[in-house]
Amino acid sequence: MNPASLMSRPRRGLTLRARLTCTTVVTFAFLGGGLLLLNWLSVRQLIAIHRDLLTPDSVPSSAPRPTSAPVIPSAPTGPAHPPPGSVRSEATSAHSFEDFKRSVLTGLFTHSLILLAAFTALAALLAWWFSRRSLRRLGHVAEAAARINNGNHLGERLALTGPHDEVGRLGDTIDAMLERLEQSFTAQRRFTAQASHELRTPLTIQRTALEIPLSQGRVPAALEPALRAALNATTRSENLLASLLALARGESGLTTARPTDLADTVRTALADLRTEITERDIHIRTRLNPAPVTGDPALLAQLTLNLLANAVRHNHPGGHVHLTTGETQSGAWIEVTNTGTLIDPTQIPALFEPFHRATAPSIKGAGLGLAVVRAITGAHHGDVHAHPNPEGGLIVRAELGSGGGFRGCDGA
Repeated sequence: MNPASLMSRPRRGLTLRARLTCTTVVTFAFLGGGLLLLNWLSVRQLIAIHRDLLTPDSVPSSAPRPTSAPVIPSAPTGPAHPPPGSVRSEATSAHSFEDFKRSVLTGLFTHSLILLAAFTALAALLAWWFSRRSLRRLGHVAEAAARINNGNHLGERLALTGPHDEVGRLGDTIDAMLERLEQSFTAQRRFTAQASHELRTPLTIQRTALEIPLSQGRVPAALEPALRAALNATTRSENLLASLLALARGESGLTTARPTDLADTVRTALADLRTEITERDIHIRTRLNPAPVTGDPALLAQLTLNLLANAVRHNHPGGHVHLTTGETQSGAWIEVTNTGTLIDPTQIPALFEPFHRATAPSIKGAGLGLAVVRAITGAHHGDVHAHPNPEGGLIVRAELGSGGGFRGCDGA
């Protein structure tokens, strides 16, 4: 699976800020509810323990107090029974105590619930505010990383400010990683460009040494096939080196930027490939609307040439190629549609990898055409979309100046 598609895939669920807030609120509500229950049980137990302070077990207050007169014992006449008024008074007092207990516990529970709800809401607001302050720098890290990825500029850095905490160490680690990646890619591109440039001179000399005797007819007939095969191999090597140079230039970014119209680059590419188009009997249709864009004219010309050459060479004789250009709000686009063999949508991302061929290796080219297109489009802050043509072949659309990176088949 393409890593770019993984980064652009929408993620479901709560944000980290929302999860931190929910965790804080749930924890506060759980602990607050437990404290409320313990408080309610404690008050209930205390009221039961000190019940005698509210309902004395002595003689009711309605009974007359005894005097100081001496008590004259009398003969027992039967079992002793409390006065009727005393029983009613004790029953009334017990009932009043239960009402008192119920009222106190109900009021305590209601007031505690209200206070718990209020403080839970306050805890939610404070947690949301604190998490926002704590995660703000993480948001800056994500925005800067996305900007670096979309712009394909490894030279940018996060350069976080603030305390040297976990987020600060994360930013420093990412900056150090970007530094190593930039050095590695720069060295790789420099080596590719220098090696390609150094190899062009001996290949040019070799091609010239082969062309001169062949053109003058000074080669024996038995050796002519071998020399022509060597000449063809030299030509293919020169084309490969030219493609590697274009790929290195595209991945290195823009060195010059001037206003260019993609419609003009299409006309130039058609003129350059006129002979090959005629030999393969390819029918060309164009709808060239103005497509102004600011960029490197040489790279944009190479992008258009590669798109057209890919559509012509990976086509069947008598096939069709449709070229369209247009303008967007922030740049321009070019779309090339060709006929040919049916292509599996799952294989499209691999077409943009270097040295990958979707058809027979006998077709002219080094397998770098679409890889160069991707590199040049990325250097111009653009996107490349590709999907199969229902009639066979491929539909490739390059949008320049809109930001982003390569995206494979839309339907994949």
